[in-house]
Amino acid sequence: MAAQGAGASASPLSGFHVALLLLLTILASILARAASVGVCYGTSGDNLPPASAVVGMLRDNGFTVVRLYWPDGDALAALGGSGIRVVVGAPNEALPALASGAAAAAAWVRDNVQAHPAVAFRYVVVGNEVPLEQAPLLVPAMENVHAALAAAGLGHVKVTTAVSQGAIAVHLPPSAGEFTEEARSFMGYVVAFLARTRAPLLANLYPYFVYTLGLGHLGMDFALFTAPGTVVQDGEYGYQNLFDATVDALYAAVGRLGVAGGDGVRVVVSETGWPTAGGAAASLENARTYNQNLVRHVWKGTPRRPRRVEAYVFAMFNEDKKDAGVEQNWGLFYPNMERVYPITFGAGRRH
Repeated sequence: MAAQGAGASASPLSGFHVALLLLLTILASILARAASVGVCYGTSGDNLPPASAVVGMLRDNGFTVVRLYWPDGDALAALGGSGIRVVVGAPNEALPALASGAAAAAAWVRDNVQAHPAVAFRYVVVGNEVPLEQAPLLVPAMENVHAALAAAGLGHVKVTTAVSQGAIAVHLPPSAGEFTEEARSFMGYVVAFLARTRAPLLANLYPYFVYTLGLGHLGMDFALFTAPGTVVQDGEYGYQNLFDATVDALYAAVGRLGVAGGDGVRVVVSETGWPTAGGAAASLENARTYNQNLVRHVWKGTPRRPRRVEAYVFAMFNEDKKDAGVEQNWGLFYPNMERVYPITFGAGRRH
């Protein structure tokens, strides 16, 4: 009987191990396909593929989250039911209406969010790099959209805004990070809203521009994640790349505002990338090096915040209706859907 009992107990254990192994294999497969970064899907081109084809590309390349700059109906229809989470923008031109009152914000939410119940919305980004003259409208618009989402039963969709790299006056050392005087005039109100609603601050951060404009007076290897060791020592923290330094400088700038709860506001890098042509240091090899290293690096976090950085690569396509020069040359793909350069978006899967 003892022998039979031992045999009977061994079989379920074996089955458990088999099931566990199968689960781990499936999980590894999912992680291998999943991109560690999101991507910005702009539509400033007259030769871009249809949204349905773009959603197929997002899936094929493992992207699980995408940023739209405005609520493009075709794109949202194609993304519905895809499982891809969506960051959608309420563009700057919508700010006057959204700030005017609850009715306009409720209408915007009804037409652009509630109208797409199959879309997994992540954030609504009210304004992108809002100019100073529109800054007084920003927080009222955010408040109204936040209230409209809550009233619609969509309070899980966080409301935020995206600030420019140019809003940071001091980048190095990161601990000295500080907003420009113009940005300080309204960022305190923005951060107070984000802290209260537990939403992140989105920022379009480009080490390319910090490097090419000479803001850091440091080498390209620091900008491309290829420096062999620490380049900037900031107290107890050593910085080996400009991306980490810029993110931590923004955290320092937010902290310097002195807003209650501001230190708890998470930074999301809503745009970053490197151009392939049209300007200084713009090349296929530099773009591939930066973006590939970004994909590998975001899991590590920064020296001051050692947890994964949520980041979005700019951009999905080269867009020919943008200004000539570097602005037209940030794409991971050409409009014909061919890859601009080889890159691996997820661990273990090369494209």
